[in-house]
Amino acid sequence: MQLPEQPTPAVGQPTAHAQQIINAVEEVYAPQTFYRDTTTLPAVGDTPPVPQPGQPPMSQKATDASVLMLAGGAATVMVSGSAAGLMYFSQFADPVACAIVLGAPVALVIAISRLVSKAKTAIEAAPPTIHQHYNGTVHQDTRTVTSTTRGVIANTRNTTRG
Repeated sequence: MQLPEQPTPAVGQPTAHAQQIINAVEEVYAPQTFYRDTTTLPAVGDTPPVPQPGQPPMSQKATDASVLMLAGGAATVMVSGSAAGLMYFSQFADPVACAIVLGAPVALVIAISRLVSKAKTAIEAAPPTIHQHYNGTVHQDTRTVTSTTRGVIANTRNTTRG
């Protein structure tokens, strides 16, 4: 059985398969057009923010608490690391003595922070100071009025002291 004769291309002309490859390469390297939008962005309006899906944002109190916890953890790591380094490099340091020496500043800081927080709470609970300024003569009435209402037919008697 003989294969059918394929027409031979002219000299310098590519075959059909070669022409397909040439066309594919030219299509890939063809110049492309790009468009850049040059319009200005809209101004920010007064629309309130919309809650995004997912985990809700932290409150300010929660953020402050997490910062405080991170700072406390960092302070603990620094104190523990210095105690460990002291015991390792001295080779005869007493762990109890290191705990007392290195734990005292931490205990002092904790005590001062609690004192400050208690003082802050006491200041917030105190009634506000009211300063009133008057021009001219001021008369202050210190009388006390008590009311008593008794009987089937209400009869109110006011007594004034002062």
